[in-house]
Amino acid sequence: MRRSRFTDEQIIGILREQEAGAKVADLCRKHGMSEATLYNWKAKYGGMDASDAKRLKALEDENAKLKKLLAETMLDASALRELLSKKW
Repeated sequence: MRRSRFTDEQIIGILREQEAGAKVADLCRKHGMSEATLYNWKAKYGGMDASDAKRLKALEDENAKLKKLLAETMLDASALRELLSKKW
């Protein structure tokens, strides 16, 4: 997955500018992003502080790591079951 050019703090700052009354088109032009990106950020980070966003990112990273570990474990178990089911 592609990494964002913006940090969580920058995203929160941009959303605060929008909440303060800045026009969406002007913000997007100023920061070099699409309006869809701004609305996606608003859906994901709306109403959060920078510390909340950092915590969310840490939880997402941990979740991805755990999913990878689970997939590897399930693959190993499947291989072992297949090996044990064969008649020698």
